[in-house]
Amino acid sequence: MAKEEIKSKVVTSTDVLRYIPNLIGYARVITAIISFLTMPRYPTMTGLVYAVSCLLDAADGTAARRYNQVSRLGAVLDMVTDRATTAGLICFLTLAFPNLAFFLQVLLALDISSHYMHMYASLSSGSGSHKTVSKESSKLLNLYYSRRDVLFTVCFFNECFYGGLYWCAFDNYHTIGKWVVIISTPLFLFKQFANVIQLQRAALILANADAKDATEKSKK
Repeated sequence: MAKEEIKSKVVTSTDVLRYIPNLIGYARVITAIISFLTMPRYPTMTGLVYAVSCLLDAADGTAARRYNQVSRLGAVLDMVTDRATTAGLICFLTLAFPNLAFFLQVLLALDISSHYMHMYASLSSGSGSHKTVSKESSKLLNLYYSRRDVLFTVCFFNECFYGGLYWCAFDNYHTIGKWVVIISTPLFLFKQFANVIQLQRAALILANADAKDATEKSKK
């Protein structure tokens, strides 16, 4: 009996660009742009758009696993969209609350630097995903990245903190905004602590790699 020839499917860059989770990622970019437009005057609409963005954020990872469409583009798009959306909101908050500008700028710098260094360190060390963190490397980050329910909950309340602060800028929403800030503060602080640990771990991974390279060069 002749063996049937099994032909592997050739996946093109166009196919990857059209992956379902990546299409969801593009939709999140659109929601970010819409939120920037509505942010100054329409807090209700902005809140709804942010809620949609959070739901899409949860959906893209689920779609990637369900349809076996995990990609580097998707991982980077997801993180960049998260950082860019938060950065846009913080830019507005620094204008609405100038007394908090320094505090907000530090938070933004920590958010961007920790995530960029973490992703770069993970990929440069050969890890297939920045979400792959062993317990030996960091128990806290392992919990944060390995449990999707933990990751979503922490990120959700982190965004709620900024969202509540945003609502505090409007008289009609000040009370509800204040309570949202109060309720979300514990997990918001946890997220900032995780960012610090993430930054420290990434710096150590890169320093170890540099030390190894320097040692190899010294032997030549």
